[in-house]
Amino acid sequence: MRNLTVSRHFSSIYIAVRLYNPTMEFKVVVSDPTAGKSYQKEVKDEAARKLRGINVGEEIDGAIIGLEGYKLAITGGSDRSGFPMKQGVHGSAAARVLMDSGVGYNPKRVVRTRKRVRGERIDEDITQVNTIVVKAGKKTLEELLGAPKEAAAPKEE
Repeated sequence: MRNLTVSRHFSSIYIAVRLYNPTMEFKVVVSDPTAGKSYQKEVKDEAARKLRGINVGEEIDGAIIGLEGYKLAITGGSDRSGFPMKQGVHGSAAARVLMDSGVGYNPKRVVRTRKRVRGERIDEDITQVNTIVVKAGKKTLEELLGAPKEAAAPKEE
């Protein structure tokens, strides 16, 4: 589906075509600090729309992504180019920020450098959202999300 915008400028017609993407999807990484494990879950369409507009540092209900009884805190994420989200950079646009350490920049010695980061708000350009469990539900994450099956390797003796 395409949205078409036509405007006139100095007697010539410029046509701007903006593609409309009806599907949104994120990879949500859920980290469990008690077990020391993290799990990935693909979130699409309606559940992904519920995450849009939420800032880094806010808490969400786990039922949005299918984790009944869980409370999750958003700790960060990255966009499709790999730039990290940084708390304190307002909005959702990419920005070049002067940094000496922190998310997205770990120098060997203290040198201030401009680094590109994403804002703290989740939008359609974000591909991965990192979360941490604040309050656990009745079932374990391994039961709800399923652990990846490890291939049984033959024992060598």
